[in-house]
Amino acid sequence: MERTGRSDDAFRMPDALWAQLEVLLPKRRGRKRNKGGRPPLDPRRVADAIFYILRTGMQWKALPRELGSGSSAHRYFQQWQRAGVFETLWAVGLLHYDARKQIQWTWQSMDGAMGKAPLGGEKNRPQSD
Repeated sequence: MERTGRSDDAFRMPDALWAQLEVLLPKRRGRKRNKGGRPPLDPRRVADAIFYILRTGMQWKALPRELGSGSSAHRYFQQWQRAGVFETLWAVGLLHYDARKQIQWTWQSMDGAMGKAPLGGEKNRPQSD
């Protein structure tokens, strides 16, 4: 899917990211012709919808119609999550970042904040229980 210059392209996945994601997706099962039902969705469009939800934090049912059905996007999200797609994509992205920026693997830090406990007592006064 090539970018078209439309206003909703801002929510479309870049081609380079799609190329990385596409190879990780589970293979589609073959469909029997007489079985009926809806055809599978375009995985690129589903990925655009999933990442839109993840970026905005909105509810699945609030997904704009231009991006597809929130229920269908959620179903694919669950399937891809169970298949390990997002964990693998994260690991691949981390390796690419390491190759560019050299992550210092031997030094790690956690984000935190320190502050006085609200009932910790005052200086030169007894501590609270």
